[in-house]
Amino acid sequence: MNKALEKSLKDARKEGNLTLGTKQIYKSIKDSKLVIVSRSVDGDMLAAQLESKAKENNVPLMRFDGTSVALGRACGLQFRTAAVAFSSLAETNINSIINEDDSGAIASNITTTAKGEQKK
Repeated sequence: MNKALEKSLKDARKEGNLTLGTKQIYKSIKDSKLVIVSRSVDGDMLAAQLESKAKENNVPLMRFDGTSVALGRACGLQFRTAAVAFSSLAETNINSIINEDDSGAIASNITTTAKGEQKK
């Protein structure tokens, strides 16, 4: 697993800086620093709307190459969550999560939609 992502998810959850669920994220995307969407959302119409809204608000969106169950566990939750958004996260942490080596990491299919950053 992406160590920077795992640590950031758990820290943000403890501090209350994490928004859970696609609908809640869609409503509050303006206040988000980074959005992570599990592969469970891939064919969903809401995923396309969420990606479009993230691009519109210059919020990076990262595809999590795991199920909603795995994303929930990565957050330290005992339930699944299709998407999470950080409401507070340092720019250096965002860059380290996005740029961390993909080999063996859960977050291997990264799509960033803000600031003309890379797409994989």
